[in-house]
Order: sequence, then structure tokens, then C-alpha cells
Amino acid sequence: MQKYLVIIEKAPNNFAAFSPDVLGCVATGTTVEETISEMKSALEFHLESLDEIPQAKGLRYHLDSGELVCEEGSYFTELDIQTLIAA
Repeated sequence: MQKYLVIIEKAPNNFAAFSPDVLGCVATGTTVEETISEMKSALEFHLESLDEIPQAKGLRYHLDSGELVCEEGSYFTELDIQTLIAA
């Protein structure tokens, strides 16, 4: 199980989420809670289709590297995702 960092940002009419560790995986919702739930499902689905599972790096890594720039009012969370790698 890995804990993937998720950033949730307020959009004009909803919330949007992404994980800097899993490029291309996004989700939206009308509330923060719904957006987190949708992002968990999106991450699980997205990771199932990958040949190589990206390593979860965490908030500190992304802040220290300067790769992560978030708007004021952004939310951060980490989602536990069960990753299965075929042997």
C-alpha cells in the first residue's frame, strides 16, 4: 500500500484533484469530500492500467523539490492505495 499525495483546488463551480506522483490522473466533485472519493477511485483505476507503478513521494518531497506550486486555498491529503504489481 502506498500513500499518494493529492492536491485539491477550488474551481469556479466545483473542486478538482490531481496527484503529482501519478501524471494524468485527475478527478472532480462538487464538494471536497466527493472529490477525494472520486480521486481515490480514479487513482485505483489509473494505476491498474500501468505497467510500472509510480512511487508515492509525499508532500515534503514535492515542496522541497520546488515542483509543487499550489494556489491559495488548496487542500492536501494522502490517499492509501493498494497497488498490485504482477510478478
